[in-house]
Amino acid sequence: MMIEVLKSKLHCATVTEANLNYMGSITIDEDLMDAANLIAGEKVQIVNNNNGERFETYIIKGKRGSGCVCLNGAAARKVQVGDVVIIIAYALMDFEEAKNYSPIVVFPKEGNKL
Repeated sequence: MMIEVLKSKLHCATVTEANLNYMGSITIDEDLMDAANLIAGEKVQIVNNNNGERFETYIIKGKRGSGCVCLNGAAARKVQVGDVVIIIAYALMDFEEAKNYSPIVVFPKEGNKL
């Protein structure tokens, strides 16, 4: 049996930009992506701590070291610059494998720095 479990999480990152005039996705600083074991194109769930919005999109790479967390396209309407978000990725795993899996959780500091 396969189950969906938490794979990676950026806990309490700050939105640095909201770009309505882009096709869609979330742009994340490549340093944050590496730390949380996330890749470009990966599906993620975004949880906005400021307004309770929960939605899904995919990742695009942001400039390394920039601290960028930018919601693009329609998702830009669900956040404000300065909002605190949780970025969550899940993975399908065999039930027994999932029992021993430890997700990667990253707690960005001010400016979305590691």
